[in-house]
Amino acid sequence: MVGSKEKSKEKRDKRLQEISLLRTIPYSDHQRWWTSETVAVVTGANRGIGFEMVRQLAGHGLTVILTSRDENVGVEAAKILQEGGFNVDFHRLDILDSSSIQEFCEWIKEKYGFIDVLINNAGVNYNVGSDNSVEFSHMVISTNYYGTKNIINAMIPLMRHACQGARIVNVTSTLGRLKGRHSKLENEDVRAKLMDVDSLTEEIVDKTVSEFLKQVEEGTWESGGWPHSFTDYSVSKMAVNAYTRVLAKELSERPEGEKIYANCFCPGWVKTAMTGYAGNVSAEDGADTGVWLALLPDQAITGKFFAERREISF
Repeated sequence: MVGSKEKSKEKRDKRLQEISLLRTIPYSDHQRWWTSETVAVVTGANRGIGFEMVRQLAGHGLTVILTSRDENVGVEAAKILQEGGFNVDFHRLDILDSSSIQEFCEWIKEKYGFIDVLINNAGVNYNVGSDNSVEFSHMVISTNYYGTKNIINAMIPLMRHACQGARIVNVTSTLGRLKGRHSKLENEDVRAKLMDVDSLTEEIVDKTVSEFLKQVEEGTWESGGWPHSFTDYSVSKMAVNAYTRVLAKELSERPEGEKIYANCFCPGWVKTAMTGYAGNVSAEDGADTGVWLALLPDQAITGKFFAERREISF
């Protein structure tokens, strides 16, 4: 067991070194579909992965809007980047508050007119280490799943029509995988429904999280086949993954020149407040795949799941 853990660590470290090297290679002129007029929004970006994605995108020359639920810390975070010479703006945004979303959209419309990239990073997790309380399940599902949907639905009408297409990137987790090494889901019915991408709908995803929350209220969730570690967080990310596929399918039907490409990625177990700083990946490395996805020159990639710049299965 120790041997396989060490091998896994070696493999991951090697891949992260490769990614760090790739990050130093500048995009060529024909790859750069963006300019300083390109507008990206990153939610929940006052610290950690979100802050790092803002920094990296601004470093590539985009105009980036850093959002945060807490105005004071958001202003301070943006100021740090502005003082570093980055083109970063700030606006308060609470993805659980419809009036906050509406105010944000009106501000975008008035100041910028449109956006080109939306990275949904805002999220919560109340379990650290081996804790697995479902006490805050409603808050976790509301923020990570419904909040993400709220801001996407509000932003789609503001996404610029352009030949290169607009981009939506959802920050998620391999904890929400339906199969594979990290999948802890034992409910075969849920797995089958969410794996069937041809029949998958937003309604099916909504019903899945509603069933989980109902079982939490009834105290029967432990026998429901749900993951037994980081349960509420895992279910919320499982829902985001499935919704990304539904969204990508819907958006792919838009006419040429109005396309929006939607993908999701797992940043890894990052050393941030969300993991109690117990992670094994730096915020810089964790943010990398999200930035890479947002800037992909090949716009035909949509409805996919990535980790460490590689496609992985749902």
